[in-house]
Amino acid sequence: MGAERRRHGRGRVMRTAALPTCAALLLGGCASMPDSGDVEQVKATQGVDSKVRVLAVAPREGAEPQEIVDGFLEAMTSDDPSFATARKYLTKRAAKEWKPQELTTVLTEAPEWDLSTAEKNASSRSYTLSGEQIARVDRNAYAAVPPTQYRGFLRLVQQGGPDGKDKEWRIDYAPRGLLLGESDFQRNYGSVNRYYFAPGQQSVVADPVYIRQRQDPVTRMDPVAQTVSSLFDGPTTWLRPVVTSPFPKGTALKAGTTTLTPDDQNVLKLPLNEKASHVGRTACQKMATLVLLTLRGLTSPRVEQVQLQGSDGRTLCVLSADQAEGSAPVRSSARADNVYFVDEDGRMAVVAPTGTPDKSTVRGPFGTGELHIGTLAVARNEQRAAAVSQDGRHLHAASIISDEKLGAPLVSSTGIKPEDRLSAPSWDRSDLWVADRNPAGPRLLRFAGGRGAPQEVSTEGLDGARIESLRVSADGVRIALQLTKDGKSSLKIGRIERRTNADGATVFSVVDPQSAAPRLEGVTAVSWAGPSRLVVVGKEAGGVQQVRYIATDGSLSPAGGVPGLNKVSAVAATDDEEQPLVAVSEDGLVRLAPSANWQTMIDKGSSPVYPG
Repeated sequence: MGAERRRHGRGRVMRTAALPTCAALLLGGCASMPDSGDVEQVKATQGVDSKVRVLAVAPREGAEPQEIVDGFLEAMTSDDPSFATARKYLTKRAAKEWKPQELTTVLTEAPEWDLSTAEKNASSRSYTLSGEQIARVDRNAYAAVPPTQYRGFLRLVQQGGPDGKDKEWRIDYAPRGLLLGESDFQRNYGSVNRYYFAPGQQSVVADPVYIRQRQDPVTRMDPVAQTVSSLFDGPTTWLRPVVTSPFPKGTALKAGTTTLTPDDQNVLKLPLNEKASHVGRTACQKMATLVLLTLRGLTSPRVEQVQLQGSDGRTLCVLSADQAEGSAPVRSSARADNVYFVDEDGRMAVVAPTGTPDKSTVRGPFGTGELHIGTLAVARNEQRAAAVSQDGRHLHAASIISDEKLGAPLVSSTGIKPEDRLSAPSWDRSDLWVADRNPAGPRLLRFAGGRGAPQEVSTEGLDGARIESLRVSADGVRIALQLTKDGKSSLKIGRIERRTNADGATVFSVVDPQSAAPRLEGVTAVSWAGPSRLVVVGKEAGGVQQVRYIATDGSLSPAGGVPGLNKVSAVAATDDEEQPLVAVSEDGLVRLAPSANWQTMIDKGSSPVYPG
C-alpha cells in the first residue's frame, strides 16, 4: 500500500498506481506517493503492496509545522535516493547528523503525533510521536519485541528561507533512524535467508535478514547486490557464536558495483575487492557455495552458476548451483514426505504422501504395540524413532525398519503427574533431545546418536520458565522452546553452543533465548517449517486460536496465516515448505496441502511428526 499516516489518531493516506506526474498530489503535508495507478482513498492499515513505489515530495514554501511533521514521517517511507527529500524537512545540522540506515523502528501502525504545548513558543515547536512498537531492525537483523508503547519526539525551529528573509519551519531533532508502520516496512523490505556453515559441518544454517525490495536509497544497490553485500558482512550477532564464515574480513563487492544480474546463461559474475582477491581455491568454493544458497529464490530465473572475480578481473573460482546443493540445509531421506503418528491403539503408524493411511504398521516394537506410545519423533534418516510412553514416564529408541525387541528406556521421569514427566522427543541431524518436566528436578537431555546415557544440557536465560516442549532444528544449532511461567506460555529460540571441557568432552548448552512469537500468547504447539520458519499454534491477546507461520526472528509473514481450524492440539511440518502441514484438531488428523483446504486423513490419531 502507499504510505500510511496517523495524525491525532485519525488515518490519512493517498494511494495511486499510475500517475504520470507528482504534481497531482502536491497537497500540504503530503510528502510521499506511489507513482502509478488510479487515485483512491484507503485506510491506513490496508494490506501490503510491494509493487507500488512511493516518491517523496519536498516541503512547500511557508509550510506550517504540522505539515513538516507529516511530510517528514511520510518521506521516510519512500525510495528517495539518499533520502534527500526527507532531509529537506531537517535543518542543515540535523540533515548531516541523521542516519536513516542506522536503525529502523517498526510500529503496528504509522506513528501518531501530538503538539507538546509545554514546548511551544514563537520560534520552536515540539511534537510527541507515539505508537505500539513490535520490532527493531539493526544492520538488517529483525528483532521482534513484545508490543511496547513507543514514545519519541520531533523538535522544530524556524530558520531562514531561501531568500534569507522569510523563515521556514524545519526539524532540528528527529528520532534515530527510520520510524515505520508495519505496512510500510513490509512494502519496502523483504526477508532473505543468508547461509553460513555450521561448525565442523559441510551443512549450512539460515540467518534471516531484511533487504530493501527495490534499490536501496543509501547504497543505491539492487536487491541482489544488497543481499550479497550483507552476506559478506557476516552473520547476525545472535547467530555468530555457532556458525563460521569463509569470507575474509573486509570482503566487499568491487567499488562502484551496485547491480548484479545473471547473464543469459544464468551465470552471475561477482567482482570482489582486494581483501578477497587472494583466497585459495577451497575457501573460494566455500564462499561461492554460500552465495548460491543465499540467492536461491531471490532471482528469477535462478542463478545456475557463480563466478567469483578478483579486483583485477581474474577468475578466482566457478561453482554451479548443483554443486552448492550438497551443502544445503540438512535434508531428510527420500521418503521425508511420510507423516508418522500414533494411532488409536497407541501404536506408531504412517500416512503416505497422498494422505492415505498405511494400514500396515511400522516395524519394530513401536509398530507392534509392545509399547503404548504417547508421543514420538523419527530420525531424519527414517531408520530409528524415539517414543515416550503414554504415561510420560519412559523414553525409548528403536529401529523402525527391523524387527527388534523393546529395550530398556533411555531415561525415566519420576514426576508425579503425566504433565510433569517427559516432553515429546525431537531429533536434530543425528542426536535425540527430550525435556524432563519434573518440578523437583527439570532437565534438558541429549542422547548422542539417540543411544546411551543422557547428557544434561545447561540452559541460560529462561528466567525460571519450564520447558513444556521442544523442537531442534535440522542444523543442530537452534532449538525452539515452548515455555511456561506463572501460568503463561511463550515461545523462544535458543542457541545451542558446544565447548570442550577440561576432560576433553563436548559440553552442550542452550543460551540467549530470543522471543520468537512475542505477539502470541497461549502457545500450544510448534514445529520447524523450513530453514528459518516455524509453524505455531497460539493466539493474540484477547483473540482466538490461530495457526501461523513465523520466522525465527519473530517477524510475521504478510501471508503467514493458514485457513481456520478448531481446537488444534498438535502440528507438524517439514523443512520442505512444499509438503503439507499436518495437525490434530477436533476433526482428527488433518492435512493442509499448498493452495488447498484442510482435509481429514484419520478420524483418530495423535502426535503427528515428519522425520526430525
